[in-house]
Amino acid sequence: MIVWIVLAVIAAFIVLYVIATYNSLVGLRNRVNDQWSQIDVELKRRFDLIPNFVNTVKGYAKHESETLEGVIAARNSYLSAGSKEDAMNADNMLTNTLTKLFALTESYPDLKANENFLELQRQLEETENKISYARKFYNDTALQMNNKVDMFPSNIIAGLFKFNKVEFFKAQEAERENVKVEF
Repeated sequence: MIVWIVLAVIAAFIVLYVIATYNSLVGLRNRVNDQWSQIDVELKRRFDLIPNFVNTVKGYAKHESETLEGVIAARNSYLSAGSKEDAMNADNMLTNTLTKLFALTESYPDLKANENFLELQRQLEETENKISYARKFYNDTALQMNNKVDMFPSNIIAGLFKFNKVEFFKAQEAERENVKVEF
């Protein structure tokens, strides 16, 4: 009789552990998806600002079409991305082209004094900061998920229910290089 009670308590403990771990994994997966959506919201805001920004710059920098076309091409590549990894790569490309665009605007004093340009630049910079924070939160949540998927004994439950590790939002190689400043 005591053996059956002990076995029942052990079985109940195992069942409760499996349920708690499964629910924790589902919660983390949903948080990862939520954090990705937060990045997406900020990227949408950035995409809405870019055409106005490009058109403002276009009026002043007519012969800089290569940079302007690069920004639009990078924006479009994000919109057509099929997976999170493709979206991350396209976003990194867009960030690089926007950096070039901001550098380009330094050559045009009249443009830098334009009120519309300054407001758009402020909004884009604010959006870039929000994107940066959203990426950080996404990566923090991805780390929690990946730890849960990898660590014993939760990795057993993760394997049984086919929970997978998620990709971190990474910087491209070009963003890791030292910046050259020349005067």
